[in-house]
Amino acid sequence: MAGQKKLLRALAGEVLEVPPIWMMRQAGRYLPEYRATRGKAGDFLSLCYTPDLAAEVSLQPIRRYGFDAAILFADILLVPQALGADLWFVTGEGPRLSTITEQADFDALKPAAAIHDKLAPVYETVRILARDLSEETTLIGFAGAPWTVATYMIAGRGTPAQAPAHALREGNVALFEALLERITKATIEYLSAQIDAGAEVVKLFDSWAGSLKGEAFDKYALAPCREITQALKARHPGIPVIGFPRGAEEKYVGFAKATGVDCVALDQSVDADWAAANVQVDGCVQGNLAPEHMVTGGQALVDETRRIVKAFSNGPHIFNLGHGITPDADPENVQLMVDTVRGTARG
Repeated sequence: MAGQKKLLRALAGEVLEVPPIWMMRQAGRYLPEYRATRGKAGDFLSLCYTPDLAAEVSLQPIRRYGFDAAILFADILLVPQALGADLWFVTGEGPRLSTITEQADFDALKPAAAIHDKLAPVYETVRILARDLSEETTLIGFAGAPWTVATYMIAGRGTPAQAPAHALREGNVALFEALLERITKATIEYLSAQIDAGAEVVKLFDSWAGSLKGEAFDKYALAPCREITQALKARHPGIPVIGFPRGAEEKYVGFAKATGVDCVALDQSVDADWAAANVQVDGCVQGNLAPEHMVTGGQALVDETRRIVKAFSNGPHIFNLGHGITPDADPENVQLMVDTVRGTARG
């Protein structure tokens, strides 16, 4: 049955009349049913680590919209926590971590192979989803890419322009590269375990790749993605990998060939016609409707959705947003987008 799933067909290079569709952060605060389940969990980390509830919020957008894929509900910062970093969330502000700025901080981290006990509930969530999803719905696992995860581990929080991570990268190359390699190895272990549990596709989110320029992008965004992709494909032949080097601009060109990923996810800053001519020529692309259309809706949403579908219609394409849906999005606008992609909207 897996070979008939639309998302897997697109990832294999098939050009489909109607592209498969899912949405980054599709299980999230814009949905009332998510907020209700989050309330049962008590806090965000408890939701991530309670398999029944994490599976429930992963399934909610599938029930509501009939997306072609479900993505595991988790967080990219669970890996640093499993490596030994302290992790907590501040209401209204976001995540906080203990920082890695000196050799002693790094030396206190656990080896990559030691992450599985902490992350066992995540794997159980994957097993539940693999059991409960319909035959036509693809299950996506994911992790944060090493550079993006490192920026949080170094700064202890999200930061403008990732300045603390760049300072360590330039000021203590040995420590920075050791941290990146530890995260890379842990990510291979983590995604491999997700695949063993039932994930059919995995995605690497490099949300801050765009702050790496030139050679630094090649060394710290592209190369780790290639290492992870090659390792996963060696362990799990045929497993598709989606790469998302957000903000890569011209570095999107050739990214698939250089890393071995089966699909490149595009952020909304990239023109779809340009991407079709320069990125899609190498295989499947994913994207790239601006998330603000999920807030504003209307004819502009319909027109832009149609424009993107048309731009990518001559090659393999997965319809998605250019980044995650925001908490202020209107669920009705999501339905309008889905209907438009599938050809039922009018206007």
